Amino acid sequence: MFVVITESNMSPARFLLSCLLFKDAFALSGSFWHITDLHWDPTYKVTDNPDLVCASSGKRPASSAGKFGDYVCDSPWNLINSSVYAMKNILPNPDFIVWTGDDTPHVPNEDLGEEAVVNIIGNLTHLIAEVFPDTKVYSALGNHDYHPKSQLPGAPNSIYDQIAVMWQNWLNPESRETFKKGGYYTEKLLGRAGFRMLVLNTNLYYDQNKVTQNTDDPAGQFSWMDQILTEAANNKEKVYIIGHVPPGFFEKKRNKPWFTQKFNKRYLDLIEKHHSVINGQFFGHHHTDSFRMFYNANGSPISTMFLSPGVTPWETTLPGVVHGANNPGIRIFEYDTETLLVKDVVTYYMNLTRANAVKERWEKEYRLTESFRVPDASAASMHQVLERIAAGLCYQQKYYDFNSVSYDLKDCDSDCRVDHVCAAREVDFDRYEHCLEKEGVVSIHGGLLLLLFSISASLMSPYW
Repeated sequence: MFVVITESNMSPARFLLSCLLFKDAFALSGSFWHITDLHWDPTYKVTDNPDLVCASSGKRPASSAGKFGDYVCDSPWNLINSSVYAMKNILPNPDFIVWTGDDTPHVPNEDLGEEAVVNIIGNLTHLIAEVFPDTKVYSALGNHDYHPKSQLPGAPNSIYDQIAVMWQNWLNPESRETFKKGGYYTEKLLGRAGFRMLVLNTNLYYDQNKVTQNTDDPAGQFSWMDQILTEAANNKEKVYIIGHVPPGFFEKKRNKPWFTQKFNKRYLDLIEKHHSVINGQFFGHHHTDSFRMFYNANGSPISTMFLSPGVTPWETTLPGVVHGANNPGIRIFEYDTETLLVKDVVTYYMNLTRANAVKERWEKEYRLTESFRVPDASAASMHQVLERIAAGLCYQQKYYDFNSVSYDLKDCDSDCRVDHVCAAREVDFDRYEHCLEKEGVVSIHGGLLLLLFSISASLMSPYW
């Protein structure tokens, strides 16, 4: 029951005490923004020729191009500017901002170059810093934040140096030095004792990165991560981890991993070893809205990785992916400021078609706890979310709609269900394969049962 506290129904002393307690209860809750995959395409322009709208469309015509973009193009400046100012309007004073990279457009390397990559990152950095001048930003590199793209080295280089200078107001001196060495760093979260942020360069583990494939620990990041998390346990710290390329598999293309297998295993081993201090992982890269579960040897949920939707609506050209575009999305995480427990996730989005035709509008798409009926966004609760998606058509379809930020609203069939459930449930290569086999059998049996039920119902119908 919700009780409204008023001064008239209690003594002044009790009223003051109640107000203080009420204030303290709300002080336990903080909020931060997560923005990712902006992919600014400076070539975007609305013209009468759909083949000339943007370089990022490749040879695909941008037939529905408008002020805020097109589904075959990366973000025009109007969309990026709109997304950052929407953040300011919705939650003007976040505790901090997480920005997980991929800033340049999907175009061939020869159409960019190092100077163009650095300039694009610089423009986006300036915008975020201008709109949120007093907000701490924890920023990670994406695989498109380098030239050539995805070939981020595990050694010092000029791009790491330039970005470290660009982000100097967000990085302490020690972070700047670590960043220059390998593109990663750690800091106390908001400078508070007991809380820590790990910003990883997981592009080093990307299966498209040829320069790191023959090394066991690029830039020594695994060893460093192990050391930092061990120290965090010794110091009784709680940790958030952010990065760009996630481990595991893409839910929209079966058997498509992002890490090479050896790097995937090392990452999983570290999460299992240190899960007691890790209270959240926040990544991008997919452009879709999804999550990944991590379990211990007994099958108990130990950690969740949240994959936030991208700002760019760009439709992927990955072979085999159908309906691979998305509406632009931005996300608020609500968390317990005493424990770093993720309490809720709220996603806001722009319906690109409507924005181009009618008016720019950012609106709430959904709140996790309301849509999936869980008390919070802890690993245990996210396991419940996954089980509900796996078990019921209602939650399965709801998740599928959210996955593309309400762009692809077709029915999620049995194959779709298997792809999404197994990608979320199993980050390990072997267990993912076993999941495909197991869930595939479940889907076949479920489909047969549904068919038999339909036939039975038809036979009993008076209209047969």
